[in-house]
Amino acid sequence: MKSFKPYSALFVLFFLTGCIGNMSPTGGNSSPHYPYFITTKPLVVKKIAVPVGTKLVYEEQYFKEDEQDQIMNEENLITIEFPVGKPLNWGGVPVTSIDKFFNSEMSGFTVNADFDKLSNNKKTKFSELWQSCSNDLGITVKDTDDWSFNTKNISDVESCSVNYQRYFKENEEQQAFLDNLYSELMKIGSK
Repeated sequence: MKSFKPYSALFVLFFLTGCIGNMSPTGGNSSPHYPYFITTKPLVVKKIAVPVGTKLVYEEQYFKEDEQDQIMNEENLITIEFPVGKPLNWGGVPVTSIDKFFNSEMSGFTVNADFDKLSNNKKTKFSELWQSCSNDLGITVKDTDDWSFNTKNISDVESCSVNYQRYFKENEEQQAFLDNLYSELMKIGSK
């Protein structure tokens, strides 16, 4: 009977480890197979000129997953990933991708910077503030069909990583930092 206990403990441990791998919010161990399209010619998407090789990722759709052979409806776009080595200049900062906010009640997107590609002579107060908190910047906009650096469309800087967020309205330090970042962003747009 004593020799059975170690084996039963191993069985329980093996069973539990197998279950843990299945605790994904998508119901499995893999990520959803979002439909995407790789551009084969330069296009304008969300008012941004994107080069050949840009990956356009769309919301989940029935009967459409993984790579598609034609561009899909821009209304369903959730991510623009620029080709490696060809970042977009967004407010003077090289960005690798732009992602629509996951929360559908929020009107905007997250811009992901590659500060390694920003030369010292191109740095601004805006880029320095942005880099000081993270490489991702949350932007709220008036028109969700425009993901370009259009200061007339940009309502606010919603967040800079998880360190600074408008959600924490009672935190004066966070709000002051985001106000300053937004002010510097507006100055870049007026040059």
